[in-house]
Amino acid sequence: MPYLFLEDSATADIAFEAEGASLEALFRSAADATMNVMIEKLESIRPEARRRVRLENPELDLLLFDFLQEFLYFKDAEQLLLRPVELRIDGESSPCRLEGMLAGERLDPSRHEQRVDVKAVTLHQFRLEQRPDRWWAHVILDI
Repeated sequence: MPYLFLEDSATADIAFEAEGASLEALFRSAADATMNVMIEKLESIRPEARRRVRLENPELDLLLFDFLQEFLYFKDAEQLLLRPVELRIDGESSPCRLEGMLAGERLDPSRHEQRVDVKAVTLHQFRLEQRPDRWWAHVILDI
């Protein structure tokens, strides 16, 4: 599994670490971890609706922060549970850019076993690092 929930990092929040061999893989892992906090089985989310996402931020770590916030926005505004299906990230330019496609469906309580509601991604201890063989992030979600 490309992410690990951290039980002892936060008390009223949920923390996780995500990793990936590329920026795109890391962003996908972090998005799935965020959704998995809210929905028990990610496989229960059918790719019926699509939303295009285009983001820019001068800082690469804040681009990840903004990306994760998009999932919470669609969940709150449209009751959409989404997962990334296409991602292109340019982390070398300034500003850093992300373009992608998210796919999913409206929340259906009869099929989507809900866990907890995530209110926000926090900047507390938020980290994104390029390590020798992978990208790594530490994220805390406010529940």
